Amino acid sequence: MTDNIDRDTARDWDAPENPENGDDGDCLIVTADAAERADAALARLSGLSRSLVQKYIEAGSVTALDNGKPVSKKDKTKPGTSYRIVLPPPVPADVAPEPMALSIVYEDDAILVLDKPAGIVVHPAPGHCSGTLVNGLLYHCGAQLSGIGGVLRPGIVHRIDRDTTGLLCVAKTDAAHKSLSAQLAAHHMHRAYRMLLCGTVSEPGTVDKPLGRHPTDRKKMATYPVGTAKPGVRTAVTHYTPLEIFPGDANSGSFTYAQAVLETGRTHQIRVHMASIGHPVLGDPVYGGDSSPFARKHQNLMPGQLLHAAALYLTHPITGEEMQFSAPLPSNFEELLRILRER
Repeated sequence: MTDNIDRDTARDWDAPENPENGDDGDCLIVTADAAERADAALARLSGLSRSLVQKYIEAGSVTALDNGKPVSKKDKTKPGTSYRIVLPPPVPADVAPEPMALSIVYEDDAILVLDKPAGIVVHPAPGHCSGTLVNGLLYHCGAQLSGIGGVLRPGIVHRIDRDTTGLLCVAKTDAAHKSLSAQLAAHHMHRAYRMLLCGTVSEPGTVDKPLGRHPTDRKKMATYPVGTAKPGVRTAVTHYTPLEIFPGDANSGSFTYAQAVLETGRTHQIRVHMASIGHPVLGDPVYGGDSSPFARKHQNLMPGQLLHAAALYLTHPITGEEMQFSAPLPSNFEELLRILRER
């Protein structure tokens, strides 16, 4: 089957445009689409982290435009009401720059798009203070990174997991960061992934299951019934299409090479969703993709899950140009496909 990534397919499930979501100088203005706890709703709509939105709320930097009153994080948003988030001046990042070989796909004065390898954490966090992508970006870009994400996430607009490979867009200016965050919130930035799944997936489909923290293992995510009213549980939708099926043999089961397109972007979304329908991503040690005889036999080719952010579509935040980027599969992924095709 064809291995081409279809831009139209990646666009098929876009949310409707919301022209009221935008920026206003050193502010972000977003319009609520549902009654939801304010900090959660504004984080979702703005593309900022929830903890960062909470800090802005506590500082009195978030107001409702209909009455001009500051918002409390426990307030509920009102559908149709616009909210202003006043952004503080960028804080110089104090994470140490470190030399790192970056696979840069595109770079100009506003954005940088790179192809992340497996094994690299995107930004510093407990247990990962150095050797992260942010450390390498600071070395490469110097002070030319957006400060909106705070001192630990300069320039970071969206993330991919440590062992997921592929395309990531970085903002080099605050204006670019605000534009890209708005595109993410409005589902105008499109991402297509390639994955190798356990089992046979014969038809395209959609997984529409809310995601939240696992009830007993806080390092994992879990699916919840649609309509679950629980803090931290958020709507999540993944669309998948099989590209090539590898039947099982005497020594191992079947596998499916497939594409996934995100309608939302939650932590571990593709990995949890595919595992929830009985087809975990091959090599995934967290959600059951590393237990097959084939995975054990070829574990040297699986540093983690076989999941690759292969295509990225966005509007340039300065020029308005529609841009498309692609990244080839990593060599270990290609080698596993070759082995499956020849067995």
